[in-house]
Amino acid sequence: MSSCVKCRRALVRNIEMPITNDLGNLFDLSLVATSIAAQISVRSDQVSSAINLLSDGNTVPFIARYRKEATRGLDETALRFIDEATAKARDLATRKRTVLKTIEEQGHLTEDLRAAILKCSNRQELEDLYGPFKPKRRTRAAAAREKGLQPLADILLQQQHLQEPAGTVLRRFLNPELGVTETTAALGGACDIVAETWADSPELRQWMLDRVRRGRIVTTVKRGKKNDGERFEMYFDHSERIERLPSHRFLAIKRGEAEGVLRVNIHPDEDYLLPRLQQRLLRNPSFEFAIQIETTIEDCYRRLLQPTAEATLMRQLKSSAEAEAISVFAKNMKELLMAAPAGPMVTIGLDPGFRTGCKVAVTDGTGQFLDNATIFPTPPRNDTAGANRILLDLIRKHDVRLIAIGNGTASRETDAFVAALLASHDLQITKVVVSEAGASVYSASELAVSEYPELDVTVRGAISIAHRLQDPLGELVKIDPKAIGVGQYQHDVNQTQLKKALDDVVESCVNSVGVDVNMASAALLSHVAGIGPALANRIVEHRNRNGAFHTRKALLDVAKLGNRAFQQAAGFLRIRGGAEPLDDSAVHPESYSVVKGMARQLNVTVEELVGSPDLVSQLDPDTFVNGDVGEFTVTDILAELKVPGRDPRADFKVVTFAEGINQVSDLTVGMRLEGVVTNVTHFGAFVDIGVHQDGLVHVSQLADHFVQDPAREVSVGDIVNVTVLQIDEPRKRISLSRKAQS
Repeated sequence: MSSCVKCRRALVRNIEMPITNDLGNLFDLSLVATSIAAQISVRSDQVSSAINLLSDGNTVPFIARYRKEATRGLDETALRFIDEATAKARDLATRKRTVLKTIEEQGHLTEDLRAAILKCSNRQELEDLYGPFKPKRRTRAAAAREKGLQPLADILLQQQHLQEPAGTVLRRFLNPELGVTETTAALGGACDIVAETWADSPELRQWMLDRVRRGRIVTTVKRGKKNDGERFEMYFDHSERIERLPSHRFLAIKRGEAEGVLRVNIHPDEDYLLPRLQQRLLRNPSFEFAIQIETTIEDCYRRLLQPTAEATLMRQLKSSAEAEAISVFAKNMKELLMAAPAGPMVTIGLDPGFRTGCKVAVTDGTGQFLDNATIFPTPPRNDTAGANRILLDLIRKHDVRLIAIGNGTASRETDAFVAALLASHDLQITKVVVSEAGASVYSASELAVSEYPELDVTVRGAISIAHRLQDPLGELVKIDPKAIGVGQYQHDVNQTQLKKALDDVVESCVNSVGVDVNMASAALLSHVAGIGPALANRIVEHRNRNGAFHTRKALLDVAKLGNRAFQQAAGFLRIRGGAEPLDDSAVHPESYSVVKGMARQLNVTVEELVGSPDLVSQLDPDTFVNGDVGEFTVTDILAELKVPGRDPRADFKVVTFAEGINQVSDLTVGMRLEGVVTNVTHFGAFVDIGVHQDGLVHVSQLADHFVQDPAREVSVGDIVNVTVLQIDEPRKRISLSRKAQS
């Protein structure tokens, strides 16, 4: 510890050499690129190119799809990592500049300290170095320094044998004018300075943090909270090694603490830790003040080091748990957004209900609202005859091909009614139960009001349900992702980081699928690379005022949509049946000339080439690679020409819920049922089996083999077969298994 103390004192007190105000360029692109490249196992020149492209305002989807030559094929995942890591590096550089300037203004910036600050690779290291120089509330050590006791503290820190009696040394620091009238007061004040000096040491703080991390997290229920906090019952008397604490349990514990149910503490192994701390700090056991040093070590530990380490550890655990939870939410959201669309067919959306009836909305193949009604096939009215008549009239009038039924209240009863209707009239119509999570949030939103100002909120909800079946992506982008309910403690995590992660997911999904510019809502268009909400609204307004766009180039007529926005967005926008066949593909307008050259080589038209795998296969890619067009671009163009506008989403499938199983009371242990995965977490997956309450397939029941990550086994939207293991009807808990039946 002596070297640490001496080092810190040198950094603080050696101020003989003034430091220049020129702080230099703290953001070194080459160093940042090299560091990031090592983390994701790519070349630094790839990272440098990506950083330059991002700094120039290019979007991640555009770079990933249309600038592969520059990055040598970096995908969106790598590009987003680079983007985030670069932002953190810039923030760290900015913080270093502030810290250096602040310490220099205090007159404490030495060359050694400056070098240590510049060398910092993360924020925690930097803040530890800055700690001794931060403005602090008045501490016991500060008061002792004001009384002139720093020199005595230096003697204690050095722990060298005294050349005179201890009492004589202490009496030199008596100063009645400053309130130091007794030698015990002088020694106590000096010990306070020593404790704070140790506690400010970055090396010792890190040592302490590492050892506290090996302790346990202990939770207990607060007095009088047992009944109110029943859902946290498993944590009423819980102890667990911190190193083995999974993120979802930590977030559950923190939620219990936030709701005033749980008391949470960190318990280090003091029997191990304190002797080693004494050994580390007491370097000279025969020192005249060794007993006082021992006491000061324990005071430093209990009053300063341990509380600081616990607070730091809790922040780190929270940050790590939040990152994992956000990752889970983002992955589930992606699976939901990329769910297979049923397609552009006339669809009925049914929003089930009992007392208020079942709201019915009809939309055409493009999603436009056609008709609506209210039927009462369920209790208390049970008007199945009237409901049959109304629904049949709507089906025949509009030639309905799909029926989407919301999975909320009265869902199974409504589903059974529709099934009976279709069977009795031999109607070949696909019936699907869809999640209505967030539909009520959308239907009451300003966006819904602007889209359907003349319709009741309940009808808007039924329209949303229909749209979710026709095109989940196009509808779900209208809803706050947190309202969709596919996350893990999404309301407990950093909301800024969550929003950024979800915005990235939505942007990625929308651009990977592509958007029909003549049919898309402003909400969907706003997620196209380079567009944003304001331009999206202008595109829709221009479309409503002037009619459909016939070419991609016509988008340049939209107010304030300039060449840069067009460059970023054009490749992701589709013009169906327009004048230019390539406008309905992922080929970017900047590459149209390449395709025309391909067509000339085959002596065919571009229209004949697009969508003809036989013709495309006759082309030699190397022929079209030159200084302006690279191998990546040519390869992507040829793939797109074979299957233009290919939808990356899976084929549409329908889950079949068991007949007669409508509520939890209908279940029995051992039942084998079909269901659909609604949420995936670190501890398992939730499955809708059609009883208004999702069941949990614990990670231990997801497969016949060991499962480390549930996300590798199932995804949101997967149709799975499960067995009922346990039923807790009062608590609405259903345990399921996906293992093969023995």
